Amino acid sequence: MRQCVGCGEMKSKKELLRVIKTPEEEIILDATGRKNGRGAYICASMECLKTARQRKGLERSLKVAIPAEVYDSLEQEMSKVAK
Repeated sequence: MRQCVGCGEMKSKKELLRVIKTPEEEIILDATGRKNGRGAYICASMECLKTARQRKGLERSLKVAIPAEVYDSLEQEMSKVAK
């Protein structure tokens, strides 16, 4: 079980998307769930991403400040992956 950084619900790993901070300090969406780096989990919904952005959930989990353009790129990637 993993906790969504947006809504805070506990869900299975397969129901959530993984956002990682790579060793090169890059923030990316990890669709495979197997890439190296510090990870945070989020539901595959735009609402959870907006909530995580407002509450700075990703920033706390990944222990790094996240610029607005990174959130914008995550939104674009998530819109492709989201159901």
